[in-house]
Amino acid sequence: MNFSFKIEIIALLEQSTYKGSGMVIMNSPSLNSNSPFVNALQSTLLSIYDEVIITDTKGRIAVSFGKIEKLWGDRTSLIGMNLFELEKQTFYEESTLEQTINKNKRTIIKTSWNNKRVLITCYPEVQDKKYLTWGLKLLSRNDNILMENKVEKEIDFSKALTKDTSRLFIVKSQKMMNVLSTVEMVSKVSSSVLLLGESGVGKEVIARAIHELGPRKKQPFIPVNCGAIPENLLESELFGYVEGAFSGAKKEGMPGKFELANHGVLFLDEIGEMPLNLQVKLLRVLQEREITPLGSFKSIKLDIQVITATNKDLKTLVDKGQFREDLYYRLNVIPIEIPSLRERLEELPYLISFFLHKYNHLYDRTVQIEQDAIDLMSIYEWPGNIRQLENTIERIVVTSTDTTVDASAVQEYMPLEQETAKAPPVFEQLMPLQDAVDLVEEQLINMAMEKYKSIKLAAKALNVSQPTMSRKYKKILTNLSKQNISPSEKRKILEDQLNNRLRSVAIATAAIIEPEEVSHLRNKSATKDPILQKLQTQLTMIRKQEGGIKWAFIFDIIDNQTFRTLVADKDFVMVPGEKYAGSPEFAEVARNAIKGRVEVTPIYRDIYGEWKTSLAPVIDDSGQVIALIGYDYSKEYIESELHKMGKVLKINL
Repeated sequence: MNFSFKIEIIALLEQSTYKGSGMVIMNSPSLNSNSPFVNALQSTLLSIYDEVIITDTKGRIAVSFGKIEKLWGDRTSLIGMNLFELEKQTFYEESTLEQTINKNKRTIIKTSWNNKRVLITCYPEVQDKKYLTWGLKLLSRNDNILMENKVEKEIDFSKALTKDTSRLFIVKSQKMMNVLSTVEMVSKVSSSVLLLGESGVGKEVIARAIHELGPRKKQPFIPVNCGAIPENLLESELFGYVEGAFSGAKKEGMPGKFELANHGVLFLDEIGEMPLNLQVKLLRVLQEREITPLGSFKSIKLDIQVITATNKDLKTLVDKGQFREDLYYRLNVIPIEIPSLRERLEELPYLISFFLHKYNHLYDRTVQIEQDAIDLMSIYEWPGNIRQLENTIERIVVTSTDTTVDASAVQEYMPLEQETAKAPPVFEQLMPLQDAVDLVEEQLINMAMEKYKSIKLAAKALNVSQPTMSRKYKKILTNLSKQNISPSEKRKILEDQLNNRLRSVAIATAAIIEPEEVSHLRNKSATKDPILQKLQTQLTMIRKQEGGIKWAFIFDIIDNQTFRTLVADKDFVMVPGEKYAGSPEFAEVARNAIKGRVEVTPIYRDIYGEWKTSLAPVIDDSGQVIALIGYDYSKEYIESELHKMGKVLKINL
């Protein structure tokens, strides 16, 4: 069937209305829902697509026929529902069906949370432009779809990597696509590569991919964990030794890892654990491209690519004198930041499917994981990343007594209580109750949607029903999606939202500060004062836990313009007792805080940079404001947060 004929059929259907499972052609009264012609049209469409949906331009579904099994969950009918809302609950990609309406590209491939790849094509009605026809086609993993003269390329690294590679290199997110792009480029050269990322993200998998995709793939790949080898043995392990080099040395000597990896790739994992004395020797090897085994005077020339990896911040180690700066810059030629699993949740279903297949095959099991269990896994933080996920799936396969594992069973394997707040937020100042409820609710909904990009998962994380979550989020979007507003007004909307969030942090955290301890510091302050050290630790903890805070501090009030540092987090730029002359913006918010109000400054400039600051009063038992607790946020952080919020709330700055 040619493409133009397919369009003609859909155009006929777009002139139709449907009742129940039948169909009535508006322009042909003689044809009814049981007409052979109508049935032929429906059969023809279903020979092209697995499911066809007709909506209005707002996404409200008027007709659907055909069915992709379990794509929409357990719903028996979609009539009257909104396709764009269903999409948020079913698919996870950021590109949306609504975005295809006004673009030349009318075809998109999306993947559902139950791991189905679906080709979706939109056909707008040509004449009245009131209806949209959506054709859905279920794709197999081997389908190659031509779209806009470009073949969607799915790279299966299981075919490219050696059999020793235990994990599939899953590439289903934009962040991992960026990593893949860099990996493909560096695999063609011999430059030093530094892999960065949390423990368990798959740094060795990336290192092996660089080796296997490059010209050295037929040469050795030698991995070394610098943190797993005792310091007194690491030197001989890396550089080797000759006979008689030291007491207990093998008579025939031993080649080191550098020599074994010659002409290939040496992978130094946990490079941040390497002792300083060996860092000097490693730097020389990288510069001179030769090694001298222990006890030998003969050097060995090297043709080698060195890939290093760490889960530590090497720049911080350099600043602390724990890592050589010259070696850092020698290793950091091509850094590759590997995202954590919680930053690439769209790949979670694929990883689960891969590990499930792997361990079912390994242990001769037939365990299946239900969709609600996958949803539950998707709202877990995965601090151990892919390594933890793989271990969890293996444990499920080995220990499950049932062949089908649902959400209730999965909870036994994952401590989801980590998501719960350690303490309820405390408000020190009165405000209308509904305002407080709305403030906290809106913040939590925005946070959940920003994190999960899915109403379904956000609802599960917040423990509310999907309809409730959809209704509340739609209300937020409606309030923010005003038409014909200027860029400055759009920015103000987002800043108001962000300021509410910063106010909430200030209100909640001010409650943990003991007024008696602050009063003590006003009268007596010394760097070794245990109360000062306790408050300093508390402020440092708050800064680290909340994220985004540059500095946390408590100021004594000298006058309306001048303040004195009582205590601050350990990284604060001023020492206790040092005075601060606030900017006009800072001083105005401080004056309001002295009156008992919690407010946030606009972005202002002082001698230390550009900031936005939230200030809350510290109130003693008599009701007097005795000090101000404040949190500084850098201008760069604020701009980044505004753009993130704008993306989630669909407001373009």
